Amino acid sequence: MSTQLLALVLLVLALRLPLLWLGLPLTAAELRALLVGERLHGGAMPYRDLYDGTAPLAAAAFAALDAVLVRPVWLYRMVALGLLFIQALRLNLVFNRYDVHPERGYVAALTYLLVGSVSTDLDALSPLLLGNTFIVFALSALLPTSREGYDNRRLFRAGFLIGLGALCYLPLSLFVIVGLFAVVIFAANSFRSSLLLLCGFFFPYALVGTFFFYTDALPGFVQFHLQPGLTDLIASGLPAGLQLRLLIVPMLVLALALLRSLGTSLGLVFQVKFRQMMLVWLAVAAVAAAVERGAAPGALVLLLPPLAYFSLFLWQRNRQSWLLELLLLLIINAVVVLRYRAHVPRLESLLHMPAESRFGLEPDPRYAALRGQTLLILGPDDRAYFNNHPATPYLDWTLSQVDFGHLNEYAAVVRVAQKMGPTPPTYLLDQSRSVPRLKQLLPSIFSAYKPTDTPGLYKRK
Repeated sequence: MSTQLLALVLLVLALRLPLLWLGLPLTAAELRALLVGERLHGGAMPYRDLYDGTAPLAAAAFAALDAVLVRPVWLYRMVALGLLFIQALRLNLVFNRYDVHPERGYVAALTYLLVGSVSTDLDALSPLLLGNTFIVFALSALLPTSREGYDNRRLFRAGFLIGLGALCYLPLSLFVIVGLFAVVIFAANSFRSSLLLLCGFFFPYALVGTFFFYTDALPGFVQFHLQPGLTDLIASGLPAGLQLRLLIVPMLVLALALLRSLGTSLGLVFQVKFRQMMLVWLAVAAVAAAVERGAAPGALVLLLPPLAYFSLFLWQRNRQSWLLELLLLLIINAVVVLRYRAHVPRLESLLHMPAESRFGLEPDPRYAALRGQTLLILGPDDRAYFNNHPATPYLDWTLSQVDFGHLNEYAAVVRVAQKMGPTPPTYLLDQSRSVPRLKQLLPSIFSAYKPTDTPGLYKRK
């Protein structure tokens, strides 16, 4: 087994590390994560001193990484790779320990990591990737350890872990449905067990809500994170057509695995019930991905746990074992081709699939001379923050419209004056043409900003 595990690790590292070493451009979601981590590490309180909808546990993780290194892009990439390994190995351990399939081994982890390498989307650390780690760890707590049913502490822990996942990425709260379904099919007293699960799920929210209440951030938590619901997240930046084409290989593997699993009879009642639960998991994962129209960074990771499970049926022993070996080679080659297509001449045009790297963020050349300055961007384009630092709570322009979109209201003008603080940023980048109006409303603050030679850029005198 140790040899198989070592071979698995070497295969995945051989697939992923060369491209990471060659370098991947920063994505919009990564830039936002870096900025959030920098602001929180600098002492800002989320939702009170920062207009941003990033889930609280994910924001805390970004702040912790920023405490290790300033703008640690490579550290984000290493953490993302580590989390993917942890998820795959944990899921594989649960499958083997609970005998969910007659055969044991590392094929589930192999499929998880192999299919997860199709796109560079999972090379970046995202709230969804963080949250999915808690969802994977919740799986073992959803399974009964004996015929008598559940241990109360396990059910509470399962709900608690799902709650932590939702505190990283809000749509993961939908996995409570999987937990409730598991309770129905496994528990003797399903009503009492369901209450324990729900209590565990809401407990981390109660802790976070209490903390934000005493730090005067609870209204912002509701307004900027909970109230927008499931539609306030940064998109991956990839075109929808490209995202769909990148899903061809995972969906083909999943379709083959589903066909094989539904045609396989299982001997144990537990194995049959577990398969039913994983079908529900697959449906919930599809709904969670559809919430953001599949555009959330790392959305592919939602598909990997059910795919890894059903792949156990795909790779089970067969008289024609050469067909399985051929299929595995085809999948590995497909992953290599899709992952490294940008480095092979004419392969992109042949596949009609531009590389994900072409949609990464690059610094705006108009502001190349602006480096290491405090900056406020009045608009949706955050690229000027590449080499500069946000100095006000107004990070997300859409959420900032609660103030800048209501400048005809006295309360909004007062909030802008308060949020600018005693030391306003050195530069303003006016993409929305709001500075003339702000100079009229708040001359004591904004009249100090004078236009520079760069259009839209103002410097504080």
